[in-house]
Amino acid sequence: MLNDLKVKVGPQFYEYHEDAIEKVSDVLEEYEAKKILIVHGTVSWEKAKTYLSFVERAKYAFTYHRYSGECSYYSANRIVELSKAADIDFIIGVGGGKLADLVGYAAHLLDLDFGLIPTLASNCAPWTPLSVMYKESGEAEGKTEHYLRQAAFLITDPRLVIDAPVDYFIAGLADTLAKWYESDAILQQEHLRNEPFLQLAAFTAKLCKEAIMQDSVKAIEDMKQGVLSEEFVHLSEIIFAVAGMVGGLGDKYARNAAAHAMHDGMSKYIPESHPFLHGEKVAYGIFYQLALEEKWHLIDQLLPFYQALELPVSLQQMGIYPEESVIDEIIEFIDSKEKVHLIPVTTTRSSLKNALLSLEEYIKEKRE
Repeated sequence: MLNDLKVKVGPQFYEYHEDAIEKVSDVLEEYEAKKILIVHGTVSWEKAKTYLSFVERAKYAFTYHRYSGECSYYSANRIVELSKAADIDFIIGVGGGKLADLVGYAAHLLDLDFGLIPTLASNCAPWTPLSVMYKESGEAEGKTEHYLRQAAFLITDPRLVIDAPVDYFIAGLADTLAKWYESDAILQQEHLRNEPFLQLAAFTAKLCKEAIMQDSVKAIEDMKQGVLSEEFVHLSEIIFAVAGMVGGLGDKYARNAAAHAMHDGMSKYIPESHPFLHGEKVAYGIFYQLALEEKWHLIDQLLPFYQALELPVSLQQMGIYPEESVIDEIIEFIDSKEKVHLIPVTTTRSSLKNALLSLEEYIKEKRE
C-alpha cells in the first residue's frame, strides 16, 4: 500500500470531435455560470472565435483577457484582480499549454471552476492539475505549482487543433513519448508492480508510446496537408488528454522524471534554450535519462525516429552547449528534484553530470 499516491484522473467532462464545443453551454449550465472570464492568446484566438457560438448567448456576461504568453505569477495575479473586479464565477481558457497552466493556477487561487478549449496539441497541460511556472521574460522559475482542483471541462474540435503550427504538434509527440521512458523503470520496481493505479498508468504510457512510434510520420504529413485523418485525431487526443492520465493515475511515480528535470534545468539556466519548444527540450531530456540509466541501445533505437521528426539529440547539436559552471548549476538543480531519485539507478551529482557528458560524447561520435 502506498500512503503518498494522489490520484487526480482528469477533467470532469471531456469531448473531442467536430462541433464538440457546442457542448460548452451545457457545462456552463451545470455549473450555473453567469459571469465568465475568457483568457486567450492572439493568433489562436482569432482562429478559435468562429467555433465559440456560446459567447453570443445573452444569458452570459463575458469579460475577455489576452494573456502575455507566459504562465507567470504576475499573469496569474492579473487574472485574480480582473476576476474579483468583475465578480467572475467561471473562467475559460482558450489556447495552448502555458495558457492552460495559467488558467488552472489562477482558478486555484480564486477558488473558481474553470474549463479549457485547447487550440493545439503540444502537451498534456489541459488535462493535468499543475502549472509549470515561468517569469514574464520566458525564463523558467524552476518551480511547478500543484493543486487539487481539476478542470470542469476539456472540450475542443480537431478542425481547430489541426490549424496550428506543425512544430508544436511534433513537440507534443516528443513530450508524450517521455511518459513511457520516464515512468517505465520506476514502475517496474517490485514494490510498485501490484499497485492497481500504477498498473493503469503503465498501460496508458505504453499505449501512448506505441501509437506515437507507429503513426507519427503519417499524422504529421496529414497535418501539413490539413487532412483530419484517424492518425492525426488519435495522436492529438493522446497528446493533450490520454498522456495526462499517465500522471493522473500514477502521480509522482509516473508524472515525469529526469527528462523533464533536464527540460526545467535548461529553461532555467540556459537562456539560449528559450526559442526551443517545451517538447523539443524534453526530447533531449529523454536521451539524457536513457544515458543516466545507461540504456544506450534504446538511444540507438530512437535515433532514426528523432531524425525523421527533426528532434534535438544533444546540446551541441542544438547549439546551446554551456560552459561547465552552467552545467554544474543544471546538475545541482536536477539533483534537487525528488522525482529524479525515484529512478532505480545511482543518482548522485557525479552520476547525473557524467550522464550529460557521456551523452554529448556518444551523440557526437554517432554524428561523425
